[in-house]
Amino acid sequence: MDGVPKPHSGWTFLTNHARVLAAIADNHNARIRDIAAHCRLTDRAVQKIITDLEQDGYLSHTREGRSNTYRIDPGKILRHPAEAGLGLTVASLLSLLAHDEAGRTPPSDDGGAGA
Repeated sequence: MDGVPKPHSGWTFLTNHARVLAAIADNHNARIRDIAAHCRLTDRAVQKIITDLEQDGYLSHTREGRSNTYRIDPGKILRHPAEAGLGLTVASLLSLLAHDEAGRTPPSDDGGAGA
């Protein structure tokens, strides 16, 4: 089937919820299909994740014509008790996930051991 992302096998460091939230942070007007393609998820999976995030107050949206504009609550405390006890917020998570392609340097050939 065209348009269905290739499934990923194995574990990853980030949850799909974190990936979707980061994609929305990069583009508050992103369409579900664009978020799905970026995160390698199905449209339905992204819709479910957005619903989860909205129900728990991490995300809201306003309808503008035929599109949505999303708003992330940056001060919302992360859900897991290990992070919540530290007062880690969505803003702190997103700051870790933010990437500046222009500022990235390619990995070194020494396995990252440095000079």
